Amino acid sequence: MAARATWKGFLKISLVNIPIKVFPATESSGSISFNQLHGECRTRIQQKRWCPQCNREVPLSEIVKGYEFEKGRYVVLSDEDFDKVRPESTRVIDLVQFADESTIDPMYVDRAYYLAPDGGMAADAFAVMRDGMKGKVGIGKLALYGREYLVAVRPHQRGIAMYTLHHAAEIRSIDAVEELNSVPEKVKPEEMKLAKQVIETFEGPLNLSDYKDEYREGLQKIIDAKIAGEEIVAPADVAAPPKVVNLMEALKRSLDTVSAAKKKPVKAAGKAAAPKRKRA
Repeated sequence: MAARATWKGFLKISLVNIPIKVFPATESSGSISFNQLHGECRTRIQQKRWCPQCNREVPLSEIVKGYEFEKGRYVVLSDEDFDKVRPESTRVIDLVQFADESTIDPMYVDRAYYLAPDGGMAADAFAVMRDGMKGKVGIGKLALYGREYLVAVRPHQRGIAMYTLHHAAEIRSIDAVEELNSVPEKVKPEEMKLAKQVIETFEGPLNLSDYKDEYREGLQKIIDAKIAGEEIVAPADVAAPPKVVNLMEALKRSLDTVSAAKKKPVKAAGKAAAPKRKRA
């Protein structure tokens, strides 16, 4: 089934404007959603807007948006206030800077999209700019639906990938994690050597398609079984891993376990055939 574009616009690089289509690069349907029901009658629960001060349900027409600047104190913003800063939707991805693609910290990436040319006339310019950006990432802004997005674009196979990015103010500093203050700055050389050896035993080519969402697949099986009137037997509880008492001992046992698994002989597929007798 062919992918559908969610919107159309332009990719702007200096004076070059390329008509493009934008496609989501991820599937939100991968997760299983549920509704809240009343367990007694299986009726879907309704969420009501309730004011505890007035002790009544509040219609949508009476709802306003308030910003809590102190505990229990709010300043109310009207639609006119939002209109003063709301950018007009231009449908233009305006790239204003290029950098090495390795400079984008994955921490900043929010959502991923694919860009494709909109029409045959745009295909040539699209291909030229895609190849021209090889090894680079373009940073720009996109005003859409009353919001301004920070975006990054880079070549991806035959097309161009676009990522909406978090702003720096949205990224929490790791210094806020107080528990990290107890982590030692230096480690024992012998422990680090063993740790590297353990890690090396698990190294290999990475293919993320090898990893499946086992929880979602298992949950879907339970849902299908319940629809069919069947029951799924729960697996036995998995024993919790033991706590690490001696790090060196745990690392050595890890190496021994992996080494033993690699030395395990491969079972023969079957008995070897007897050699044929030569004729006189």
